[in-house]
Amino acid sequence: MQKATFAGGCFWCMVTPFDELPGIHGILSGYMGGTTDNPTYEEVKTGTTGHLEVVEITYDDEVFPYSKLLELYWVQIDPTDAEGQFHDRGSQYRTAIFVHNEEQRVLAEQSKQELAASGRFDQPIVTEIRSAEVFYPAADYHQDYHKKNPKHYKEDREKSGRDSFIQNHW
Repeated sequence: MQKATFAGGCFWCMVTPFDELPGIHGILSGYMGGTTDNPTYEEVKTGTTGHLEVVEITYDDEVFPYSKLLELYWVQIDPTDAEGQFHDRGSQYRTAIFVHNEEQRVLAEQSKQELAASGRFDQPIVTEIRSAEVFYPAADYHQDYHKKNPKHYKEDREKSGRDSFIQNHW
């Protein structure tokens, strides 16, 4: 099993695209990249801890390769927005690929370059590729939020503008 960690704005919305796919063995919502040990959701959402909301995916690379995870990741985000994602604004909602090894770094850099060269976007791709750091899982009520609170999740996702962006750009 390997780990992949992606920041794509609200972590609730980043779970469902990867959920229940063959080779995906677990997805945790949490935080990475900041300076505060064991941050809480309330601390992270202020934007003062330096953390980004992320999903940590445990996967079998032989069944669902990292390159496919990257393909799925890019189509969930606006890679040109350096100020957050959709209606979630602030540094804690920026996009980033946190790589766990050199192979992931090479594949992530290559996929970012391919996206930039594709001409799909008029603005630069600002999604950072960073080394993975300590992962802090979010509280239990954030895990599988889409299953625990389907009505609120659906309403929040619709209001966010994420799905209309995906439909219009991908």
